[in-house]
Amino acid sequence: MRIDFTKMHGLGNDFVVLDGRKQRLPALDAAFATALADRHTGIGCDQLIVLEPSEHGDFRMRIFNADGSEVEACGNATRAVGLLHGRPARIETLGGMISASPCDGGISVEMGKPRFDWDAIPLAYAMDTHTMPLAWEGLASPVAVNVGNPHVIFFVDDPYAIDMERLGPLIETDPVFPERVNVNVAGITARDAITLRVWERGAGLTRACGTGACATAIGAMTRGLVDRKVTVTLPGGPLQIEWREDGEIVMTGPATESFRGNFDPADYGLAAGSTD
Repeated sequence: MRIDFTKMHGLGNDFVVLDGRKQRLPALDAAFATALADRHTGIGCDQLIVLEPSEHGDFRMRIFNADGSEVEACGNATRAVGLLHGRPARIETLGGMISASPCDGGISVEMGKPRFDWDAIPLAYAMDTHTMPLAWEGLASPVAVNVGNPHVIFFVDDPYAIDMERLGPLIETDPVFPERVNVNVAGITARDAITLRVWERGAGLTRACGTGACATAIGAMTRGLVDRKVTVTLPGGPLQIEWREDGEIVMTGPATESFRGNFDPADYGLAAGSTD
């Protein structure tokens, strides 16, 4: 048994996509996801994306980080599978139901509504999520928001002056975040423009993070720093984020198919007959 895959990326945030609607897949676990994601001995990716049939939407999307952890949402991956699907779709995720549609700017994704309650982030104890009374060295008073997965956002003068490789994992694993957290450092450059770097939970410093762009835009909007439609520029490129009057977050940006291939699951420690 060989498994077909599609390699894709959104602004350099890359994925291995397995389509379980069209083929039987090996039983999924952290070790399998980590083996596929390894850039030296596997296919290599930031996240493993698995598509499955859904009783509630057009299909279900499961997301495994490079460290094997399964997470709730990934905006860039949603655009990628929207491109793969080729038409409007309602997608079931652990973070809730979202929608993706092809458009002139690539793929437009309705990401749902942001949540700000401390226990929805979640945090270890109650506090103000709009201006958290916490600091990690020079990074202080962040915004916390859940946009399908948890984010904390720091507004700074120069995001590229922050040592994210050191501070990112320190903040990600702080006990105040019982499910860990994605760490964003952002600079406001205009009423409609934000510069952003993201330390992604379970994946590390990334070229792009769709949910990070959404969370950061929402955090800046709630503080009155920007208007309700902005361009968020990450190292991999720009995303357009709009917070509609109905509360829905809409993200628009490109997605790209890199190549297709197949592999033998036995090469990754799985018996050929082991399937879901």
